[in-house]
Amino acid sequence: MTIEYTGYVKINHPAPGTEIWHQVDGDGAPVVLLHGAFSAAADWGGQYRPIVDAGFRVYVPERHGHGHSADVMDEFHYEAMADETIAYLDDIVGGPAHLVGWSDGAVIAFLVALKRPDLVNRMVVLGQYLNSSGRAVGGLLDNIDDINSEIVQFLRPDYAAAAPEGDDHFPVVFEKTITMIANEPEIELSDLAVITAPTLVMQGDHDEVTLEHSAEIVKALPNARLAVLPGTHLIPIETPGVVNPVIINFLNGDPA
Repeated sequence: MTIEYTGYVKINHPAPGTEIWHQVDGDGAPVVLLHGAFSAAADWGGQYRPIVDAGFRVYVPERHGHGHSADVMDEFHYEAMADETIAYLDDIVGGPAHLVGWSDGAVIAFLVALKRPDLVNRMVVLGQYLNSSGRAVGGLLDNIDDINSEIVQFLRPDYAAAAPEGDDHFPVVFEKTITMIANEPEIELSDLAVITAPTLVMQGDHDEVTLEHSAEIVKALPNARLAVLPGTHLIPIETPGVVNPVIINFLNGDPA
C-alpha cells in the first residue's frame, strides 16, 4: 500500500524554512490528523487509510519534538503548537481543513479554531479535557509523570526509532511534556462560544476526561455533538472499527 508523500516539508514556524515531517495521501476535502503527546503519525494508523478511502485528502504532520520532527523548542506549550499547526495549514495545506485531534491534538484543534477560525471546516476532538477541572482521576496521566513508569517505557522505543536526536534526547522531551501537562491547558469553556465550526466531541467511557466535562464543552459550543464510546483514552487504537465510521460520517456532514 503506497502513500503519496512521506517526508519533510518546510513551514514558517518557529522560523521561516523550519522542517517538519508529514505524510499525505488521497483526494477530496483536506483532513489534518493531529496526534497527542509522546505520539506521532503512526498512532493514526487505524484511521489514516479508512479516511483516505472515504474520499478525503489526509495530512498527518508530526509536531516539533515528536516523531521524525526535530526538537527545536526550548519549552512545550499548546499555544506554540497551535501556531505551528496554523503555519502548516497556511504553508502546506494551503487553506482550511477538517481537523481531527486526539489528546493533545484536540487542545491544538480548539486553539487553532479560536485563533484562526477561517482555517477550520469541521472538528473532531477525542479524549481531552480543556482545563484541569475536567481531568479524570485514575487514568494514564496519573502514571505518566515518572520516566521509568511502564507506560512511558512502552512509548520510549517508538520515539527513539524516529527522532533525529535518538534515544538520548528522550529525557529532555519527557520533562518538557510533563511540565506542560502539569500546567496546561487552562481554557475557559465560555471562550468556546465563538467557535462556529461543527464539532464532534468524542471520548471513551473510561477516558482521561470526565463525561461531565465533555458535556460542558458541547454545551459551550454553538454547533457540537457528543459521542461516548466503550473504551479508554486509546479508542482510536483499540476499536478503529467503531471509531472510524463515526468520524467519517461527521466529516461528511452526516449526524454523528
